[in-house]
Amino acid sequence: MAERGKAVGEKLHKLVELMAYLRSPEGCPWDRAQDIDSLKGLLLEEAYEVIDAVNARDFDSLADELGDLLFQVVFYSRIAEEQKRFSIEDVIEQVRAKLVRRHPHVFGGTRARTSEEALKSWLAVKEKERQSRSNDPGRSKSLLEGIPPALPSTLEAYELGVRAAEVGFDWKTTEDLVDKIEEELRELRSELPVPEERRNAKVEDEIGDLLFAVANLARYLGSDPESCLRRANQKFKKRFQALEKEVANRGKRVEDCTLEELDAVWDQLKTSDSR
Repeated sequence: MAERGKAVGEKLHKLVELMAYLRSPEGCPWDRAQDIDSLKGLLLEEAYEVIDAVNARDFDSLADELGDLLFQVVFYSRIAEEQKRFSIEDVIEQVRAKLVRRHPHVFGGTRARTSEEALKSWLAVKEKERQSRSNDPGRSKSLLEGIPPALPSTLEAYELGVRAAEVGFDWKTTEDLVDKIEEELRELRSELPVPEERRNAKVEDEIGDLLFAVANLARYLGSDPESCLRRANQKFKKRFQALEKEVANRGKRVEDCTLEELDAVWDQLKTSDSR
């Protein structure tokens, strides 16, 4: 274990040195031009590419994408070090210390016997940390504070549900949540007969409520809604492209087909996929 740790440390050190060189006058002009804001889009892109590789169970790509994501961490840390704010060593030590602190059921006197006990212990430590960060020691901050506003809305809904569930504010059963989704769908339907010029804001509210409930159904069932939706997007894209190919094989263009013709091809492809 010690030898492996040494080897990992050496490789990480080489990556950190490479980043420092790329940011140096002898390095890359593009890398030198970046700052903490210009890298935000790249960081998100790399994170989503990791998720795509996980969804595809493409482990060769996953190793590559995780490397790209690690490089973004090193990149940000290098910029911060140049500004004398923190270094990659600080990043590593802070996450190490946090993991030890949030695992008293591993490194403390009491051991967790189940994953539920471990989660309860973890959440208790998080709550203490949240309390300590409060500006007013006598008053607790909201449980919902600290959720990054830049999160995709599906993940924000997921995290809001997680935070509320920590104190027991959650649906009791999956059926309760499905009933809630059906309720939101009925409320949306009730707005559709309203004239279009007067319904937009209310319809948006009802669609939002529906999406929030669906996002929390994903959470309740042990998935995250962003991954679920991305998988659905990829499935739709693959099937629609197959539809385009099938229509072209029949000597036609998609835009020249009737909806009934497209539906028939779509159903045929859907049946083939399910076999």
